[in-house]
Amino acid sequence: MGYSTWSDDAFDYLKDSRAGASADDIFANNRAGRASNKMLPYGVKFRESRDSDIHPESLAIGVFLDETGSMGRIPEILVREKLGALMNTLIDHGVPHPQILFGGIGDHHSDQFPLQVGQFESGTAELDQWLTEIFLEGNGGGQNRESYTLAWLFAARHTSCDCFEKRGQKGFLFTIGDEAAWDVLQGKALQAIMGYPEAQDLSDKQLLEEAQRSYHVFHIHVNEGSYRDDKNVLGYWKKILGERLIVLNDYNAIAETIASAVALVHGVELQDILNCFDKGIASSVENALVHVKQGLTTTPKKSGGFLGGIFKL
Repeated sequence: MGYSTWSDDAFDYLKDSRAGASADDIFANNRAGRASNKMLPYGVKFRESRDSDIHPESLAIGVFLDETGSMGRIPEILVREKLGALMNTLIDHGVPHPQILFGGIGDHHSDQFPLQVGQFESGTAELDQWLTEIFLEGNGGGQNRESYTLAWLFAARHTSCDCFEKRGQKGFLFTIGDEAAWDVLQGKALQAIMGYPEAQDLSDKQLLEEAQRSYHVFHIHVNEGSYRDDKNVLGYWKKILGERLIVLNDYNAIAETIASAVALVHGVELQDILNCFDKGIASSVENALVHVKQGLTTTPKKSGGFLGGIFKL
């Protein structure tokens, strides 16, 4: 996948075409009341991020969005306003060939569709297609935990990416939400969700280690709503992810925060990135990434502006 290119004009057209549209108009599966079969992970072998003539050095970026409760506003703001900020910030700061996979995360204990997965894409229409394909189930279990670790499982075992396999360059994996993760994925749940003929229970630590072999793994805690500054939720993420926990106080800056984290790992100075944003967004991104920046190991830019090599966290 990822054989098309980003276009600001095409995105502006999509934005204008949705003026006045409701969330259910945009996310058509909301009206159907179920996830699209195209997004279900059951039986999926791989989602692929591949190089091509127009994207000779692709970079795989997985973005898994919490689609429970109030978190459904984040996929919506990406569709309505911020997809352009995500792509342009990446392209303008050392990632000329991003390929983004959008997915949805719920609660495997209580939701019918706790994992939804699109394809890695680079073009405007394709990115928009998979983003709007997400079913905003809107439930969650009410236990201050969601199944973010399903994203780690899928990325570790069901993606195949040229950036890592051909060049030894890790991709990026972001989960986004406002709760902690379940520390165990039960084997029976994995059989039902993934279609495994048999499966053992898997711990969060085990899945994180697997995902980190080929991805820089981050979690963005949207620090608004019921779990703002929640010690249990933040304590969980700090313990398992350390400096790779990003605490974001304003969800409106989600796209810029994702792209800035990628650029930081690629050796771009934070201030150079912030200079491209308006004052409010810049402040939110800076506050979110100040601690992350201190803990990152980066690789210097190559001559000619391309950023490559193996990046370690």
